Amino acid sequence: QLQLVESGGGLVEPGGSLRLSCKVSGSTLYSYALGWFRQAPGKEREGVACISVTSGTDYADSVRGRFRISRDNRKNTVYLQMNSLKPEDTAVYYCASNWNPRSPICTIQPNYSNWGQGTQVTVSA
Repeated sequence: QLQLVESGGGLVEPGGSLRLSCKVSGSTLYSYALGWFRQAPGKEREGVACISVTSGTDYADSVRGRFRISRDNRKNTVYLQMNSLKPEDTAVYYCASNWNPRSPICTIQPNYSNWGQGTQVTVSA
Protein backbone atom coordinates (compact mmCIF):
# COMPACT_ATOMS: atom_id res chain seq x y z
CA GLN A 1 0.00 0.00 0.00
CA LEU A 2 1.46 3.29 -1.09
CA GLN A 3 1.49 6.30 1.19
CA LEU A 4 1.39 9.77 -0.37
CA VAL A 5 2.14 13.01 1.47
CA GLU A 6 1.59 16.40 -0.17
CA SER A 7 3.37 19.60 0.79
CA GLY A 8 3.93 23.09 -0.56
CA GLY A 9 0.47 24.57 -0.26
CA GLY A 10 -0.20 27.98 1.20
CA LEU A 11 -1.53 31.47 0.61
CA VAL A 12 -0.44 33.29 -2.53
CA GLU A 13 -1.59 36.43 -4.30
CA PRO A 14 -3.22 36.27 -7.73
CA GLY A 15 -0.59 35.95 -10.40
CA GLY A 16 1.81 34.23 -8.04
CA SER A 17 3.34 30.76 -8.13
CA LEU A 18 3.53 27.70 -5.91
CA ARG A 19 5.15 24.29 -6.30
CA LEU A 20 3.44 21.34 -4.72
CA SER A 21 5.33 18.17 -3.91
CA CYS A 22 4.03 14.69 -3.24
CA LYS A 23 6.39 12.23 -1.60
CA VAL A 24 5.46 8.59 -2.10
CA SER A 25 6.56 5.72 0.11
CA GLY A 26 5.89 2.01 0.10
CA SER A 27 7.12 1.30 -3.42
CA THR A 28 9.14 2.80 -6.22
CA LEU A 29 7.21 4.96 -8.65
CA TYR A 30 8.39 3.42 -11.91
CA SER A 31 5.18 1.46 -12.52
CA TYR A 32 2.71 4.11 -11.38
CA ALA A 33 0.77 6.80 -13.14
CA LEU A 34 0.41 9.86 -10.93
CA GLY A 35 -2.14 12.61 -10.78
CA TRP A 36 -3.01 15.86 -9.08
CA PHE A 37 -6.61 16.64 -8.21
CA ARG A 38 -8.35 19.44 -6.37
CA GLN A 39 -11.56 20.04 -4.51
CA ALA A 40 -12.99 23.45 -3.71
CA PRO A 41 -15.67 23.95 -1.04
CA GLY A 42 -19.05 22.81 -2.28
CA LYS A 43 -17.63 21.36 -5.49
CA GLU A 44 -16.75 17.90 -6.70
CA ARG A 45 -13.16 16.72 -6.89
CA GLU A 46 -11.69 17.45 -10.30
CA GLY A 47 -8.61 16.31 -12.14
CA VAL A 48 -5.87 18.89 -12.64
CA ALA A 49 -2.94 17.05 -14.20
CA CYS A 50 -1.51 13.58 -14.65
CA ILE A 51 1.73 11.95 -15.73
CA SER A 52 2.20 8.44 -17.05
CA VAL A 53 5.05 6.00 -16.47
CA THR A 54 6.68 7.31 -19.67
CA SER A 55 6.08 10.94 -18.60
CA GLY A 56 3.18 11.50 -20.95
CA THR A 57 1.02 14.24 -19.47
CA ASP A 58 -2.50 15.60 -19.59
CA TYR A 59 -4.05 18.70 -18.07
CA ALA A 60 -7.45 20.14 -17.35
CA ASP A 61 -8.29 22.93 -19.78
CA SER A 62 -8.55 25.37 -16.88
CA VAL A 63 -4.86 24.95 -15.98
CA ARG A 64 -3.25 24.09 -19.30
CA GLY A 65 -0.35 26.44 -19.99
CA ARG A 66 -0.17 27.58 -16.35
CA PHE A 67 0.52 24.33 -14.46
CA ARG A 68 3.20 21.73 -15.09
CA ILE A 69 3.38 18.24 -13.62
CA SER A 70 6.67 16.37 -13.35
CA ARG A 71 8.04 13.31 -11.64
CA ASP A 72 11.38 12.27 -10.16
CA ASN A 73 11.34 8.51 -9.77
CA ARG A 74 14.69 8.48 -7.98
CA LYS A 75 13.23 10.72 -5.28
CA ASN A 76 9.83 9.00 -5.35
CA THR A 77 8.24 12.41 -5.76
CA VAL A 78 5.77 14.06 -8.10
CA TYR A 79 5.53 17.82 -8.45
CA LEU A 80 2.98 20.37 -9.59
CA GLN A 81 4.37 23.74 -10.60
CA MET A 82 1.56 26.27 -10.56
CA ASN A 83 2.06 29.66 -12.20
CA SER A 84 -0.22 32.64 -12.88
CA LEU A 85 -2.49 31.49 -10.08
CA LYS A 86 -6.08 32.71 -10.00
CA PRO A 87 -8.59 32.92 -7.13
CA GLU A 88 -10.53 30.09 -8.78
CA ASP A 89 -7.52 27.82 -8.24
CA THR A 90 -8.24 27.91 -4.51
CA ALA A 91 -8.86 24.35 -3.32
CA VAL A 92 -7.43 21.43 -1.43
CA TYR A 93 -4.98 19.70 -3.77
CA TYR A 94 -4.49 15.95 -3.65
CA CYS A 95 -1.99 13.68 -5.31
CA ALA A 96 -2.87 10.14 -6.28
CA SER A 97 -1.25 7.07 -7.80
CA ASN A 98 -2.38 4.17 -9.95
CA TRP A 99 -0.40 1.07 -10.86
CA ASN A 100 -0.18 1.19 -14.65
CA PRO A 101 3.22 0.01 -15.89
CA ARG A 102 2.44 -0.34 -19.59
CA SER A 103 0.38 2.66 -20.60
CA PRO A 104 2.12 5.70 -22.12
CA ILE A 105 -0.94 7.82 -21.37
CA CYS A 106 -2.70 8.85 -18.19
CA THR A 107 -6.11 10.11 -17.16
CA ILE A 108 -7.31 13.01 -15.05
CA GLN A 109 -10.42 11.10 -14.10
CA PRO A 110 -10.30 10.41 -10.34
CA ASN A 111 -10.23 6.61 -10.58
CA TYR A 112 -6.90 6.28 -8.79
CA SER A 113 -6.14 3.74 -6.09
CA ASN A 114 -4.05 5.62 -3.56
CA TRP A 115 -4.53 9.17 -2.32
CA GLY A 116 -2.75 11.65 -0.13
CA GLN A 117 -4.37 13.72 2.60
CA GLY A 118 -4.30 16.97 0.63
CA THR A 119 -2.72 20.39 0.95
CA GLN A 120 -4.59 23.70 0.96
CA VAL A 121 -3.90 26.27 -1.75
CA THR A 122 -5.49 29.69 -1.30
CA VAL A 123 -5.17 32.39 -3.95
CA SER A 124 -6.25 35.74 -2.57
CA ALA A 125 -5.16 39.36 -2.39
